Amino acid sequence: MDLPERVDLPISLADFPDIIDVRSPSEYEEDHIPGAINLPVLTDEERHEVGLLHTQSPYEARRLGATLITANVHRHLSTTLADHPRDFAPLIYCWRGNLRSNSMAVIFRAIGWRARILNQGYKSWRKWLMDDLENTFGLPGPELIVLGGLTGCGKTLLLHELKKQGAQILDLEGIANHRGSILGTSPDSAQPNQKRFESELWHEFQKYDHGRPVFTEAESNRIGRLQCPPALWKRLGKARVILLDLAIEERVKLLAREYAHFVQDQSLLKSTISGLVRLRGKERIEQWNRLIDQENWSEFLQSILLDHYDLVYRRPGSEESVYQTPEKTLNPSSSDQVDFEQTATDLIAHYQSA
Repeated sequence: MDLPERVDLPISLADFPDIIDVRSPSEYEEDHIPGAINLPVLTDEERHEVGLLHTQSPYEARRLGATLITANVHRHLSTTLADHPRDFAPLIYCWRGNLRSNSMAVIFRAIGWRARILNQGYKSWRKWLMDDLENTFGLPGPELIVLGGLTGCGKTLLLHELKKQGAQILDLEGIANHRGSILGTSPDSAQPNQKRFESELWHEFQKYDHGRPVFTEAESNRIGRLQCPPALWKRLGKARVILLDLAIEERVKLLAREYAHFVQDQSLLKSTISGLVRLRGKERIEQWNRLIDQENWSEFLQSILLDHYDLVYRRPGSEESVYQTPEKTLNPSSSDQVDFEQTATDLIAHYQSA
């Protein structure tokens, strides 16, 4: 039986519809090649066990590792891979492209599948991706158009409406799993780590038609605890800007919908805004806490918009902002879905005719 083929970077992910990450679940969770599925040959616990044994007896560690890997590959063949056809040709990788990926690839090739190994594994992928990020964001590509405006003016809502109507978007907050503000933490799941964030950004850019614009929101260079890649941040600063303007009453309504989860967990809300005490002072925090206790959501949201968010807002084109002066201002008449649908339609038509 011949040895598994090895594939060197760069690769086109479109050429490898089946990519298998054989690293442990925690390694996969930290980051992985976009589109890869996780079929670990060693679980986190097993990997730790083998590692400990290796310090005492490398020979016994290899025996244990072989036993565990064989059992895990058997399990994958009996479950996830049970119905795969004869022409199955996966690309397999582990951390360095050595023992773990080779173990699975040898078994697959014995079956008759054309299993290939990514040379030097995830480690080489990560290095290549970081180099390519500079090219992806730095070279000419699809034009970026930034949606700016105060918190609660509906930038995210408009972005999603643009996508529904066929426009290309870069949803930075969606990829970062954070709304980009003190209240922006997702109630259901944590943010990805920086590596995963960068991988998803890279993957998103591979999908774009370079002949059509890509709409995105104005963000700071930090979204929650994640850092916008420098090359992308620089490119955003050169992009054309569309300003979104919405009346304060409508901003309050929109914020009430978007942050409804805080109504269900008032202790979380109080804990979150307590982080603003140094910036806004003890009296302001106490006022907000009273409004929360009274469930006076309209007044609370209006106050946190006017007395916090609007005060830290950096208007595009100002000396404090990295963004360009807006070339156009959009004024939806309300925060209702139908008005943002129309705004999206008008915006797409504007750039199609430009």
